[in-house]
Amino acid sequence: MAVKAYLALGSNMGERVKFLQRAVEALQATDGIKVTDVSAIYETEPVGYVDQPAFLNMVVAIETTLQPEQLLSDALAIEQRLDRVRTIRNGPRTIDIDVLLYGAESIQLPHLQIPHPAMQERAFVLVPLRDVYDAGELLLHGKTIEEWIVQANDLKGVRRWGTLDWATGSDPSAN
Repeated sequence: MAVKAYLALGSNMGERVKFLQRAVEALQATDGIKVTDVSAIYETEPVGYVDQPAFLNMVVAIETTLQPEQLLSDALAIEQRLDRVRTIRNGPRTIDIDVLLYGAESIQLPHLQIPHPAMQERAFVLVPLRDVYDAGELLLHGKTIEEWIVQANDLKGVRRWGTLDWATGSDPSAN
């Protein structure tokens, strides 16, 4: 039985859009994952460790037959294949893939928390999530995605950058 899940993708090193494209392609090519929708791409200033380039962020909606821990494991393997190196917490990266939601499940493990524990505070996650999430559905703690976006403290730093033509793989940098 397939479960609807949402993944956040971000990149701020090298050819950022190409890393996003390659991550979406790798997700689609993973057994047990079907990409069903992608958000627009948003450019945002870094949060936490700020001495680094701006990020391109997006959210991918998927249907998956993978269990949550296997989905995380596959996402981390894709990060590794795309040269992700973890040296500075919240530092520069070629690609970052976070599991935001996995159906209606709540998971609290040392290495995996679903819903993602900080997503309701981050407009750079909520704004692209709104592109692919049913707006009428409650998101977290009895609030809609719109209510969470209004409360996010970094909304001004989220700028629509373009789109990714994930079905054909064309370069969106002209958008």
